[in-house]
Amino acid sequence: MVDRRGEAPTSADEGTEPPAASCKPQSPAATEHLMEAICERENMVRAWKRVCSNRGGAGVDGLTIRQTHDYLVERWASIREHLLAGTYRPHPVRRAEISKETGGMRKLGIPTVADRLIQQGVLQVLGPLWDPTFCEESYGFRPGRSAHQAVAAAQEYLAAGRRWVVDIDLEKFFDRVNHDKLMGRVAGRVADKRLLRLIRAFLHAGVVVNGLVSPTIEGTPQGGPLSPLLSNIVLDDLDRELQRRDLRFVRYADDCNIYVRSRRAGQRVMASISRFISRKLKLRVNQSKSAVARPWERKFLGFSFTDHHEPKRRISPQALKRFKTRIRQVTRRTRAVSLSQMIGDLAPYLRGWRAYFGFCQTPHVLKGLDGWIRRRLRCVVWKQWKRGPTRYEQLRQRGVSAHLAASTAGSAHGPWRLSHSLALSRAMPTVLFHTLGLPTLMSADA
Repeated sequence: MVDRRGEAPTSADEGTEPPAASCKPQSPAATEHLMEAICERENMVRAWKRVCSNRGGAGVDGLTIRQTHDYLVERWASIREHLLAGTYRPHPVRRAEISKETGGMRKLGIPTVADRLIQQGVLQVLGPLWDPTFCEESYGFRPGRSAHQAVAAAQEYLAAGRRWVVDIDLEKFFDRVNHDKLMGRVAGRVADKRLLRLIRAFLHAGVVVNGLVSPTIEGTPQGGPLSPLLSNIVLDDLDRELQRRDLRFVRYADDCNIYVRSRRAGQRVMASISRFISRKLKLRVNQSKSAVARPWERKFLGFSFTDHHEPKRRISPQALKRFKTRIRQVTRRTRAVSLSQMIGDLAPYLRGWRAYFGFCQTPHVLKGLDGWIRRRLRCVVWKQWKRGPTRYEQLRQRGVSAHLAASTAGSAHGPWRLSHSLALSRAMPTVLFHTLGLPTLMSADA
C-alpha cells in the first residue's frame, strides 16, 4: 500500500526549488572486462536469437537477417577483433517514420542487423548489472515490469488520497538526450574504455536521410535494442530527484506522473521539476501536453481512472477512439471480402487489444464494444446481400420466420438500424461469430 508522506515543501520558502539531488555512488560495473563478456559466444548466440525473433528490416547496408547471417559467418572473427580492440565503428542508422497513435509521426533510427546484434549483446550484459540500481517507481523497459504495474501503482496513489496529478510530457525525449551527460552517467558505471567508446560510437553513428548521412549530436535514436536502457540511465536522475523530494510518482519511459494532494502543491511541483529537467537534464518539458489536473481528466499509458472513492481503472477516451477507428477501417461495408475473412483480419488486433486493455475495471465498456463490433459485422453482411429477394432468402435459410424475414427484407431502414433488429440477431447470433473465430473482449478465449 502507498504510504502518506508529504509531496511538497512546507517551509517558509515553500515552492522554491530545493538543491539538486545527488545520485547514490555507483561503482563501475564489473570493471574492465565487460567487452569480453559481450563477445562471448553464448551471449552472442542469445543475442542473435533475440534479433531474429524481433525481425525488423534491413539497415543502410541493405542486408536482411538471413543475409546478415551469411555475412557474420564470414566476417565475425574480424568484427570480434575490432570490438575487443575498441575500434569497431557502427554504420549510420536508417531513418524510418511510423504513425503515432496519438497523431503525427515518430522518427525511428534502424541500425543494420549486425549493429542490432552487437547492441543486443551489450544490453544482455549491462541490463542485469544496471537494472537493480534503478528506482522502484520506474517501470518502462525493465524485465519483470510492465505498463499494467505502472497503472496499478498510480491507482494506489489515488486511493491513498492523492487526487491531483502532475502530468509531465518530455518534448521529443529520444531526440534530445544530451550525449555528454549520458556518457558521464555511463562512465560512472563502466570502467571498460572499449565499451565506452563503442556506446559513444553508436550515439554518434549518424542517420541517413534522403541518401545523405547527417551527424547526430544529441538523442538516442529509437529502433536499436540499447536505446531503452540508455534512456533509463538518463531519467534515473529524475527518479532520484523525485525520491529525494519525497514525492509519489510513477514513470514509464518518458511518461512521468507525480501524484499530490492539492492543485497548489501540483503547481509548485510542476514549476520546480520543470526547472530541474531543463537545467540539470538539458531536456524540455512540453508545456502544451503537460498539466496539473485531476487524474480522471488525464490519460496514462492508455488508461484513466474513475473519480470514485475507490478509483477504478478505465480505458481512456483517446484509446477508445483509436480502437473504434481501427475497427471501422477493417469492417468497411465496401470491402469485398467474406465475413470469415473479415473476422480473420480483426482477430489478431482484438486479441492484442484485449490483452492490454482487458486490465480495465469497467467490463460494461468491453461488453458494449463486443456488441458494437457484432453490429458492424451484421451491417457488412446485410450490405453484401444487396437486394430484397436475396436478403429474404438468406434470412429464411438462417431460421428466420417468413413474416419476419419479409418485413425485414422490405424495410426502408438502413443497415445500422437493422443490424440491431430481431431478424438479423436471429440470423447471425453471437454464437455464429464465436464459431467463425471472433474473439470477445470480455473473456480470455483464444
